[in-house]
Amino acid sequence: MLRRIIEIDREKCNGCGLCAKACHEGAIGMVEGKAALLRDDYCDGLGDCLPACPTGAISFVEREAAAYDEAAVMAAKREKGHAGGGCPGTAAKTVTPKRLEAVSVGSQLRQWPVQIKLVPTRAPWFDGCRLLIAADCTAYAYGNFHQDFIQEHITLVGCPKLDSVDYSMKLTEILRNNDIRSVTVVRMEVPCCGGLEFAVKRALEASGKSIPCRIVTISTDGKLLEERQNGR
Repeated sequence: MLRRIIEIDREKCNGCGLCAKACHEGAIGMVEGKAALLRDDYCDGLGDCLPACPTGAISFVEREAAAYDEAAVMAAKREKGHAGGGCPGTAAKTVTPKRLEAVSVGSQLRQWPVQIKLVPTRAPWFDGCRLLIAADCTAYAYGNFHQDFIQEHITLVGCPKLDSVDYSMKLTEILRNNDIRSVTVVRMEVPCCGGLEFAVKRALEASGKSIPCRIVTISTDGKLLEERQNGR
């Protein structure tokens, strides 16, 4: 079948192995000191390995490839002793929240629609804005999401795993056609959110503009894990 899958440039690869660690499906391994795609059917095409690569050796291509086989990935993980297997983003767990006193908090949302797939590429509220691009789950996991992230931002949300689309082309048009002051990306710690981060980075490069970018990572139990400026 024709589908999106990663490609690794061995000339650019420095052999650091970070992409292999980032690939939770086990599709990437080290062969003769260089990263290599070991099995097409282990690659889900979401690209969590792309942001991990320091040399830009990994890219997406459209080619004939075996369909992603989650059952095979899970079986391989069980053989290696990794309990549960499969995508970490689908692993079930119980989260015990802190009890809070009831408070009334107003929405900080400044525009509609918010889904990346639905939002126009040109709109008056984009001009001079601070842009927030967030994974769907972040607002549910992080309790103060409206106050800490949505406030004074124009908000776009999406999930590359559920939408199964490459957001980078539309985001490029939004960045190129409007006066965006800054971009904040809020993602979950799960691998599939790497696709959102990569799409934003690619859009920033393709826009031809120098726009400050902040990457924030949230844990599945609602903690702020990491914050990076300009994606570094």
